Amino acid sequence: MTGLNQSRRRALRLGASLASLAIGMAAAGAAYADEPGAVSEVVISGYRSSLQEALELKREETVASDSILAEDIGKFPDLNLSEAIQRIPGVALARDAGEGRQISVRGLGPQFTRVRINGLEALTTAGGTDAAGGTNRGRSFDFNIFASDLFNSITVRKTSSAETEEGSLGATVDLRTARPFDYSGFTMTGSVQGAYNDLSGTFNPRGAFLVSNTWADGTFGALLSVAYSRRELQDEGASTVRWATGSAFSPGFQSAAGGLTLAQVNAAYHPRFPRYDQYLAESERLGATLSLQWAPSDRTTVTLDALYADFKGTREERFLEAPVFSTTGANGIGDIDVLSGVIDANNTLIKGTFDDVDLRVEDRFDRLDTKFTQFNLTWEQKLTETLSMNFLAGTSRSDHDNPTQTTITLDQLNVDGFSYDYSQSRAPLITFGNANLTNPASWTVTGFRLRPQSALNTYDTVQVAFDWEFTDFLSFKAGVSWKQYEFVTTELRRSNGTTTNLEATVPAGLPALSGYYKLVDFPAKGLGAPAGAPTGWLVPDVNVAETLLQLNDPTVFSNAWRLGPEPALGNNRSVEEEDRGAFIQADLNTTFYGMALRGNFGVRYVKTDQTSVGYTFAGGVAVPATVTRSYSDTLPSLNLALSVTDNVLLRFAAARTMARPDLGNLSPGTSISVSGSNRTVTAFNPNLDPFRATALDFSVEWYFMPESLISVAVFYKDVESFVQTVSTVGIPFTGNPFGLPDSLAIAACGATPSCAPGIAQWTFSTPVNTAGGVIQGFELSYQQPFTFLPGFFSHMGLQANFTYVKSEIDYVNGSGVVVATNDITGLSRRAYNATIYYEDEKWSARVSAAYRSNYLTRVPGQEAGTSYDGNNATFNVDASVQYTFNDHFKVTLEGVNLTDEFQDQFNDASNRLSFYHHTGREFIFGVRYTY
Repeated sequence: MTGLNQSRRRALRLGASLASLAIGMAAAGAAYADEPGAVSEVVISGYRSSLQEALELKREETVASDSILAEDIGKFPDLNLSEAIQRIPGVALARDAGEGRQISVRGLGPQFTRVRINGLEALTTAGGTDAAGGTNRGRSFDFNIFASDLFNSITVRKTSSAETEEGSLGATVDLRTARPFDYSGFTMTGSVQGAYNDLSGTFNPRGAFLVSNTWADGTFGALLSVAYSRRELQDEGASTVRWATGSAFSPGFQSAAGGLTLAQVNAAYHPRFPRYDQYLAESERLGATLSLQWAPSDRTTVTLDALYADFKGTREERFLEAPVFSTTGANGIGDIDVLSGVIDANNTLIKGTFDDVDLRVEDRFDRLDTKFTQFNLTWEQKLTETLSMNFLAGTSRSDHDNPTQTTITLDQLNVDGFSYDYSQSRAPLITFGNANLTNPASWTVTGFRLRPQSALNTYDTVQVAFDWEFTDFLSFKAGVSWKQYEFVTTELRRSNGTTTNLEATVPAGLPALSGYYKLVDFPAKGLGAPAGAPTGWLVPDVNVAETLLQLNDPTVFSNAWRLGPEPALGNNRSVEEEDRGAFIQADLNTTFYGMALRGNFGVRYVKTDQTSVGYTFAGGVAVPATVTRSYSDTLPSLNLALSVTDNVLLRFAAARTMARPDLGNLSPGTSISVSGSNRTVTAFNPNLDPFRATALDFSVEWYFMPESLISVAVFYKDVESFVQTVSTVGIPFTGNPFGLPDSLAIAACGATPSCAPGIAQWTFSTPVNTAGGVIQGFELSYQQPFTFLPGFFSHMGLQANFTYVKSEIDYVNGSGVVVATNDITGLSRRAYNATIYYEDEKWSARVSAAYRSNYLTRVPGQEAGTSYDGNNATFNVDASVQYTFNDHFKVTLEGVNLTDEFQDQFNDASNRLSFYHHTGREFIFGVRYTY
């Protein structure tokens, strides 16, 4: 793998240091405990208390799990749910727009992690930038929808049991909102905060409120919580989309000079879109929970939970770029003269000066809104002294709407003296020769992209389970479940009723550009680009153009703005799954040679009925298609926990697991897309089998002092049934492997320059089941308060973990031939988290660091001849300080992303820059009142 070797060494050094520190602290703690007069019991609160409670939960669980609990009423230790979860061993976080969005567990990506909210499976999706995958149309859970204030616990279950529903290869994450029976009597708390971002220079509010009470001698309770935050973000950087050789765009560069031959520059890799980017985003996050509980007797508890979240915002993306490096023909790259350049040892044209370069500016504006609602009813009933029942029914709905995604492009042709330089720093120096970047007369309108889209996910669930205490040491559980899941996604584009691409068609009679442009201020603050980069440029103003050009009226300009699904049929599809399951499980609590032994073993059976709806082509005409299928799985599992001593616990787990194929692969149709320089054809596969694996887990946990733990876990997963997308890159559409007629390519090209069926720039892809491979690794965890140290240091403590994972997956091409063997995508081989804290009666402070090494996102790389694409390592540091005036009033100060970490995507083993952005540091001051 490529990556930052220095970061790898840093991770290994830290892991070794933490292990040494753990051994030293344990020895010191043991010696301290043996001293006369050692304090055996201390009353603790706040963050340290939440760590202790989470440790007790971990110790008592039969399955391997880790939990994070709110340190105070309605207060989580991190602002974002996913950023809190990353503190758990084995969890790695993926960020978007400066905050955590999705998680991977033990090397398995977000699509393999199942999330339950108050026991009910749910899925939330949002819309991101193209670099972050755009609209989430998969099974990955977007945690950034929720404010962390709405939840009081998170549990990550890393091993499977029969009583836990299927659907995960990595882990099951349980989120729980607060309930009135969690508190004694009347409780009320509220917080108000102000946040400042040092890159955008903006101040934004945050607030949360919780009120709870019980009545009728504690038999009825109600709780309401509300959380709100607003955020204005500036996201700046540079990107290239990908790197390609000049020969990939026939006929390649026109001429070469400066000591380079034409053959050399055409054989070398150059950036397809050398550009600067600026994103401006505004978001509002509103959430609320309502919980009602009734316990008419000590045998009955009924709970009704409701959860609502609304995550809405806008995002504007501004680009200054040279797309001509990604075009074919005499009017494209064939018109460029290479005046000078440097080709490095990786055959990369890393620096160059060029004549006859065509430039482009883009302005893209998105309106985004995700509304999530969930209602669930839980009934816990003790039927007899030995038999109890648990009934759960509920529904959840995540409705993501992107009603506006409008992009306007302007071009300026034949610019001389254009240059780029990727040799000085990660951020390039790009200069634009004799171009006039700020004069409207120098630019011509060349395209309008209108792409409103949506993604809807719904779950309806009913399940009932019984627990029979057969003897003092043996009990049985059994239950049945029914779940219906539906996914529907849409996308509209400019359409004349056919699949023809109209995005490069500019209607006649438009008002002059001078009526809808603006200037971009691009100070490149903190970007690290060499001196000489432009400080601003002109872009079209989409918001003004929306009114002036009547973009929302499909009847004007000869129906130029008419929208339809025809040019984007691949994103107009649905999947429905009906799952019927049953399980039986035996729970053991006995002794083994004088040692306490807990365990469970059982089996879960589930049948899945799947219906996929999409569009396919018959005789060159798009027609709707529906494919139905069924499959079933029998999933045995075993968990054992053996207390070797009072403080040493051994765990072993084995299970058969499954995860259903990603939603993006299950359409029965074919998608043909031409967007900018990309020409892609994807034939989906609704008959894919699920991912299936055999998982083994072994761990040792040593609770060597109160509130303290040293643990080692080793895990092994044999993924026997894998799904990967195989591609054939850089071939003509004519004679394609899917048997599609050239007329479809011609329609998809529309008026896009240098786009035709016979040009070898098309990529053909399809998802298939493959043999999979092995994922294995280990986790090290250490947690301890430093109560054995003198004075000030006795109020400190440390929580740290280190995870190492590796895998071996064979990647095949369209012919089934193995073309690469590498890690599974999304897997960071090394990850660590460390939090050092201080806590006394008045002050509470902590600093947290999170590291994940580089990981792959595509194997082989999307560009022909490249080995892979991926994300480079990240190292994030957060800090917080809290001062308690009294039992009711506290003030807080928090710092988020103090390293101003960059989102750094790369292409190929040579680590060529793909995307390099940062969002700045955030500082949050607040007050908190509890009654």
